[in-house]
Amino acid sequence: MNLSIASPTGKQFIIHAGAYSATICEVGATLRSLTCDGVELVDGFGPDEFSLSGRGQVLAPWPGRLDHGAFSFGGHQAQAAINDIEHDAAIHGLVRWRSFELISHDNDAVVLGMRIFPSPSYPFSVLLTLEYRVGPEGLVVSAEARNVGTEACPFALGFHTYLTLGDLIDTATLTFPGTISLSVNDRLIPTGENVPVKGTPCDFTSGGSIGAVVLDTTFSNLNRSSDGTAVTILGDTAMKRTVELWVDEQFGYLQLFTGDTIGDVGRRRRGLAVEPMTAPPNTLQSGEALIVLTPDEEWRGQFGIRSGK
Repeated sequence: MNLSIASPTGKQFIIHAGAYSATICEVGATLRSLTCDGVELVDGFGPDEFSLSGRGQVLAPWPGRLDHGAFSFGGHQAQAAINDIEHDAAIHGLVRWRSFELISHDNDAVVLGMRIFPSPSYPFSVLLTLEYRVGPEGLVVSAEARNVGTEACPFALGFHTYLTLGDLIDTATLTFPGTISLSVNDRLIPTGENVPVKGTPCDFTSGGSIGAVVLDTTFSNLNRSSDGTAVTILGDTAMKRTVELWVDEQFGYLQLFTGDTIGDVGRRRRGLAVEPMTAPPNTLQSGEALIVLTPDEEWRGQFGIRSGK
């Protein structure tokens, strides 16, 4: 079932199963809404709006900032447009504002795909396919990237999800699996220094109140359960309600952003961005955790969001 294509984010694909319902947009394959029993789990945006501050967007073929927008790989020199002027960086890849093609749409799932064609920003060709599926365990997002070019290509992927409890995150609790934080310079580019979170305000491994903590921070070395997943839990102070985001082993990094600098002042600290990433910012320059796909090689990964039990 589709809503009017007059929306600024194109066709709206609604999926539902049991208590869960989600809306995914044609533009950017963006997650606009996810509810459980009618209660929003993500801080998204309305059908007459477009995504601001990265809400629900897909970040490919790189997440975070690319320093000066430039990188080299396989003899190619690439230069992306600087869309974070303050920090002289190209941020969050190339697909956020592009239309995805509908591959299939059922009551409980939608599959969208897009081919990234070679350009001065990224002289490689990748087919990106995303499945959004809801069921008893909430929303599961399955991502696949395939090199459809003739030479090896670099690739990284992220998702800019904002979790919400419907109130300021200052009053929320957070249990978070990241044990290492990545230091950055004054332009928010990782310096290569890794800092253990133990004993710092960034340590939420055993749970704690967010309070006034300000975060725009990448974390790695995630604590994982026996099935390989790493789980973030946002709850109210009484833990009567929680929303959880999990990632599989393909996502080795999580970015936390408390939203203190977003343009819409009224939306600041209304949601906590918990961003699954396969690699840290600036990976196309640093090479840290960079995925390299040979021709016709595929990569797959999953993450999900659910209401807490």
